[in-house]
Amino acid sequence: MGHVARANRGAAGVDGVRITDFDEKRVSELRRLEKELRTKAYRPQAVKRVYIPKPDGSERPLGIPTVRDRVVQQALLNILQPIFEPGFHPSSYGYHAGHSCARGSG
Repeated sequence: MGHVARANRGAAGVDGVRITDFDEKRVSELRRLEKELRTKAYRPQAVKRVYIPKPDGSERPLGIPTVRDRVVQQALLNILQPIFEPGFHPSSYGYHAGHSCARGSG
């Protein structure tokens, strides 16, 4: 399971499925996701909106995708990041310190 899903401690999205639930059926869930992606039947679900309190008393909105959607997002990142990241300039929006641009390959 990628760091995207674990970053918010496996919180459930609108479907109520937590990362531990997904992990229990990981093989079948990944096969199902693969089939849906290959047949173009995959559709992301709505994002669950929660509000996180800020130190000043206001709240910050946070969207929590389903675990399935986070898995797909991480898979796409793993495929696309090495392709596009070398083209980012250090001052561009898509640049992240410590990656290929910082090492001088882009």
